[in-house]
Amino acid sequence: MPTDAEVIAVTRRWVAEIVVGLNLCPFAHQPLKQGTISYRLSRATDREGVYAELLQALEAFLHADPREEATGLFICPDALADFADYNDFLELTDAVLAEADLEGWVQIASFHPGYCFADAAPDDPANYTNRSPYPMFHFIREEELARALEHYPNPEAIPERNIALLRELGTRAMQERLDALRTGGAHEPR
Repeated sequence: MPTDAEVIAVTRRWVAEIVVGLNLCPFAHQPLKQGTISYRLSRATDREGVYAELLQALEAFLHADPREEATGLFICPDALADFADYNDFLELTDAVLAEADLEGWVQIASFHPGYCFADAAPDDPANYTNRSPYPMFHFIREEELARALEHYPNPEAIPERNIALLRELGTRAMQERLDALRTGGAHEPR
């Protein structure tokens, strides 16, 4: 079982090498460069524990200075391994935002090692836009996102560009990239 430091190191590499390296999220470059991505970790092993720690992490994120934490990742290496369970859990995160009157202030995006879009086959490389080394939740400040969108032409084309890129790279290459993050090795394209 990886240590907290190892989980965070793998996640940082995923952000740098896949999210930013492949330009899957053009808005991630700046927070990565500025060091304003927060990484919070839960060692909870069940839904209740993850939920309680997610609430604490979200509260800490919301109270943090946006200049120091522009965006954040809440990583759950020991829970929600099954994508269907994780997907069900997402309904709770939506409810939390609604109940806390945080809609319009923060979004929670989803990433999971087994991520599969509803309209995609499990082996479709397009799923790698949301596949990550561990189950995690991405906290996004709406204000930061709006500011980034002001300076990015045609943001609605990002998903289509990502799908085309990942399908060109292929499932095998993308899985090898994820596997290399965990082992600390460099990805060698075949």
